[in-house]
Parts: sequence; C-alpha cells; structure tokens
Amino acid sequence: MAKQIEQLDRVIIRFAGDSGDGMQLTGDRFTQETASFGNDLSTLPNFPAEIRAPAGTLPGVSSFQLHFADHDIMTPGDAPDVLVAMNPAALKANLGDLPRGATVIVNTDEFTRRSLAKVGYDVDPLTDGTLDGFKVSAVPLTSMTVEALAEIDISKKDAQRAKNMFALGLLSWMYNRPTEGTTSFLKSKFATKPDILAANLTAFQAGWNFGETTEDFAVSYEVKPARLPSGTYRNITGNLATAYGLIAGSQRSGLPLFLGSYPITPASDILHELSRHKRFGVRTFQAEDEIAGVGAALGAAFGGALGVTTTSGPGMVLKQETVGLAVMTELPLVVVDVQRAGPSTGMPTKTEQTDLLMALYGRNGESPLPVVAPSSPADCFDAAVEAVRLAVTYRTPVVMLSDGYLANGSEPWRLPEVDALPVIDPGFATGPNGPDDSFLPYLRDGGTLARPWAVPGTAGLEHRIGGIEKHAETGDISYTPANHDLMVRTRQGKIDAIARDIPPVDVSDPTGDADVLVLGWGGTYGSITAAVRRVRRAGGRIAQAHLRHLNPFPANLGEVLRRYDRVVVPEINLGQLALLLRGRYLVDVIGYNKVRGLPFGAEELAGVLQEVIDRGE
Repeated sequence: MAKQIEQLDRVIIRFAGDSGDGMQLTGDRFTQETASFGNDLSTLPNFPAEIRAPAGTLPGVSSFQLHFADHDIMTPGDAPDVLVAMNPAALKANLGDLPRGATVIVNTDEFTRRSLAKVGYDVDPLTDGTLDGFKVSAVPLTSMTVEALAEIDISKKDAQRAKNMFALGLLSWMYNRPTEGTTSFLKSKFATKPDILAANLTAFQAGWNFGETTEDFAVSYEVKPARLPSGTYRNITGNLATAYGLIAGSQRSGLPLFLGSYPITPASDILHELSRHKRFGVRTFQAEDEIAGVGAALGAAFGGALGVTTTSGPGMVLKQETVGLAVMTELPLVVVDVQRAGPSTGMPTKTEQTDLLMALYGRNGESPLPVVAPSSPADCFDAAVEAVRLAVTYRTPVVMLSDGYLANGSEPWRLPEVDALPVIDPGFATGPNGPDDSFLPYLRDGGTLARPWAVPGTAGLEHRIGGIEKHAETGDISYTPANHDLMVRTRQGKIDAIARDIPPVDVSDPTGDADVLVLGWGGTYGSITAAVRRVRRAGGRIAQAHLRHLNPFPANLGEVLRRYDRVVVPEINLGQLALLLRGRYLVDVIGYNKVRGLPFGAEELAGVLQEVIDRGE
C-alpha cells in the first residue's frame, strides 16, 4: 500500500552526533539537495572547536540545523521539528531545544550503559519517560548499516562510519528530497576508493529503502519549492560568498587579487577558496603568522594589486599596527574580520558581534577607516564588492565585519548580472601633477580627497612613503604641528566624505505611524526581520532598519533615529553600536544584548519588541 504524503509549508531539522559521525557532511548534503529542489532555506552548523573532543561526550557533540520552506524565510529556526540523535550525548545536548510533539529519531545502537554513563544518564532516557510528549522513532542505525554492507569488503569500523549516509537516506525519503546530487557527490569524493564509495552509496540507498518499507514511518512529507524572484540560484555560505565577492571586486577594478592570510577559525575557508582561482589572477599567500599576512597584503597594495587579508578577532588584534600603516600611507587594503566569541581564544566556532569598536578604534592615533558589515550569507558577496570599491576609490583600508554565523551558514543566492556590478576605477597616477613636472603623492582629489596611487617603477612618480607623518602635498617627513593637525583632519574628512557615496538608511514602516524602530547591523538581520514579521502579524506597529555601513554612518541616520520615540538595538555583544549611537546622536537607544555564541531566536526577540511597544502604549 502506498504511504501517505503530508504537505508542510516548512520544516526545521537538526542532525546531531559525535564529532566523528559526519553530521556536518550529512547536513550539508541534505541542504544541497533541498536547494536544488527549490526551497528557501537557512542553515546553522554548530560544532566544537576541538579537532576531536572525547567520543560520546557533551563537549564533542556536533550539530547541523536546516530550516527549509515553500516561502521566504529568514533564520535557521528557533526550535527543531525533527532531531536526529546519533548517541546519548547528542540527545541530551539538544533535547532542551525541542518543542513538545517534535519528532526524535535516535540511533538505539549507541544507547549502551557505558555511553549513557558518559553523559550522566543513570537510566536509559528511551525507556524512563524522558521522551514522553515526543514522537520517538527508535532505529538501530549502526547495526542496520553494518548489515546492509555485509557483502562489501570493508572493515566493520568503516561500515559503522557510513551510518550517517543511512540517516541521510532515511531523511531524504521522509521529506522527498532529490538523491541525484548526493550520488554524484559520493562518486566524485570517493572516486579513488571504490569500496568506500560502494559502502556509502549502499548505506544511503538502504536508508531510503528502510523509510519506504518499514511500518515505523507511515507518512512522508512534502515541502513544495518556494516562489523566489526569477534567476539562476545556488546555495552558498558566507565565506564562499565573500571569496566570490573579492574576486568580483578584483575583476571589476582590473586589479590582480593578492591574499595574505594566516589560517584561523572561522575565516580559513576564504583562504581555501581563493587558492582555487588562479585563473582569475588570484594569488594566495599562507603566511607564517597574522602580522606577516597583512604586511604582505599591504605590500601588494603598494605594488598596485588589490591587497586583502582575512582573519578573526585574535588575528585582528595582531594586524592593527599594519592597518594603521595603511591608514597613514593611504593605500587600498581590504581586511575581512569573521568575528567569533572572545576574548582571547574564546569560543572559536561560536559567533559574536564583538569586534565593532576594535575595528573603529583599535589602533593608535587618529586612524579612521570605513567599516561595512554583511547581513546574510549571500549578502557577504555584495559587502565584499563594496569593501573593494571603497578601498580602491578612497585609497584606504576597509574592514568588513562578517561573523561565524554568516560564514558557516548558507542560503539560496541568486547569481548577479556581472554588468550590473559597479565599475571600480583604480585611477593610477600616470604622470606628474605638480609644478615643474613634479609629483605630489598627497595632492588630493577634489571629490574623494583620495591621494594618487602611483605604482612603483612608473617613471617620474618616485615618492617617499612610510609610517611617519607626511607633508600634506610632497609626502616628505613632517613634524610640523600645523601640518599634522591638517593631515589628521584630512584623513578623517576623507572617510566622512564616503557618507555622500553610500545609500541612505532604508526604513521599513508599512503603517507609517510606528513609534518603535528596531535597528540592527550584521548577522542579526535574519532574526530581527523574522521577529518584526511576528510582531506585525500580531497587530504591532514597528519599523525596521539595518545598517551595512558602520563608518561612516549613512547621512540620514540621525534624522531617522529622531523620528521614533524608542529605538531598540539588538546586538550579540554588550551594546557596542548602542554606545556609538548614543554618543553620536544623543539618542537614548534601548539595547538588547546576549553573548551566548548563538544567533537570536526570532520568538524571543519578538517578545522583547512587543514588550517595548506595550510599555509605550
């Protein structure tokens, strides 16, 4: 008898297991098939910083959450509808996030007395009533996988490792996911290991067949494709989008891209990706440390290339002296800071928004520079292009503040029309610009206040450069008080002038009579937007705005803030943007701050916003 198919508009699934159980790969493959099917989606990978935490322990739990729907969604979801728990640790670590009625699929083979004791279970939670109120499917995933692979010449350990593919096959059947992409992926990944390939393909198909034939799963589910604007889409992570945006900026400026970088979580994927694109004129240098990486990037900028360096918070600290040198020499440099939880080493795989003040003020002296922040994984592409545009046009280092949530999360990305991307003109100096055929390396452009960019070796354009203060035109060393005051104000004025070259703050206020504005920046956009939608559906009047440019602020920001009685600023820090807004605009904004290493939950944030509205009324 054919099984029942139930229509759903959205589903949140979380795969959880030990670090060695392949949960990130499983989640990624389910995501790729969901993207190819045409659903809108958002993901949240969550894994330990340790390369291999003790097996079966709570610190070693790795999870991957996917929210997919037949309509536009903004977040990976607050609470999973389905939890796939590969062992007791995965169950215990994630059970508190599940709403009553959620589906729990557990790998019963791992619920041994020893595994239970490792995580503090005195009795088996599968039998003691712990899971009452949930829809529990107890499946011996490990032993069923080993049995399915009995005819394949591999070790028992290798057979057991394929249990994640069995789980993937089962979930793919449950939610009618395509399978062709995963099959092709496995054939490519294990092309030189035919036995391992056969094992993974067989396990994947066995999981699908189990769902099709067992009486334990009487219903499968269908989530129809979302209606998205027409175009060509692909699934993309924030780090991948950043790499593509840097390449696009390089191509639109005609400058070869040089990346000087040192591997650091969660930014390393940008280095890995850019190293694959030599055909686009990209050169990557994995330096011995953070200081060498940024130094090489600045040297490349001096030589006429697009200099880029990537890092996270601890590396950003080390780079700041050289970033200050880039401010003084007024050379284009893009610094991508993928923020993570701190201080010090902190929580390397968890997200935060705690580097804003460091990006603005973490250097000695008056050393202003532009700061931009993407709002979603796909938006990392546009933010990277914008960072390149500002750096090249204004001859300045630019900091792009991404974060771990955006870097590792993914969503559908509509490929842009290349001709629609901005043309970025490096405008190299080609000849003398001063009296008597002299070259004045700090003579300013009247509109941007940018100085000439003279490539070394260009005849007649020899000039002095370095970190000591420059004469306002000749670039000669100058200790004159009046000249230093002029140069400090000129460098600041150049950054301030960018406000004329960026879009004004766009405010969403459908009713036009909201008293409350919620203002965010960076990776909080999805959570804030989802929360605002909930408040509006409940009848609340609320306006929303989001900042990409954090220095300088858009020219109309002050007027926007003064338009509303109350301004709420949610941040994954202790109030850094709120501090800036209070100091700059004398507006007593309401900060909502959490630093848990996780994005805001939409329901939680909606409750906060509704309370602010209710207090005012």
